[in-house]
Amino acid sequence: MPRSHTELHKLDNVGWLRAAVLGANDGIVSTASLILGVAASQATHQAILVAGVAGLVAGAMSMATGEYVSVQSQADAEHAALDKERGELHDNPAGERLELANIYIARGLPAALAQQVADSLTAHDALAAHSKDELGLSEATLARPLQAALASALSFAVGAALPLLVVVVVPHQQLIGFTVAASLLSLALLGGLAARVGGANVGKGVLRVTFWSAMSMAAAAGIGALFGTAV
Repeated sequence: MPRSHTELHKLDNVGWLRAAVLGANDGIVSTASLILGVAASQATHQAILVAGVAGLVAGAMSMATGEYVSVQSQADAEHAALDKERGELHDNPAGERLELANIYIARGLPAALAQQVADSLTAHDALAAHSKDELGLSEATLARPLQAALASALSFAVGAALPLLVVVVVPHQQLIGFTVAASLLSLALLGGLAARVGGANVGKGVLRVTFWSAMSMAAAAGIGALFGTAV
């Protein structure tokens, strides 16, 4: 039976999903690890809270900065490619139409129809046609540095807020246990959701995220217990 055209394509979700999951995952893991490391050093509750807040702010800013620099580099490359294409269209319009037609021929169109399509698209918007079909760029995929930076910082902050909330509401004596449990549970749900939406194996997604996150938190707690001193 033919599939409906409204069928959800899992790959359509991969881009935004990956960024959101990485940001939130980093927020939970790094902040929880920091809290556990400081808590294991026998620090006061206030010191643990301050360290967690500082970790959230520093982590969110770091994520935003890294994402901005990375995506801005991509945007610069896209602009350079478009400028080069604009110059080629000005200097050799006939050759560019032929290049566009050859792209459509390679995709399976008959030569005459490919040339007709190339001529029509060139007359409508030559740069847009080459941007999409030669360079692989479109409005939906263009790099947006500020948007990417804000989204990355927000997703990190949302993830980091969870272990911080535990510090606020849980008594000091139970802080380590509740932080570990809440963080791993949230990470398991996050990993499972990411796998489900992305069409991957849910069990493997949950196991992968929780295992490596547990290793990170255990290492931080071990270092805090080994080298920490009371604050």
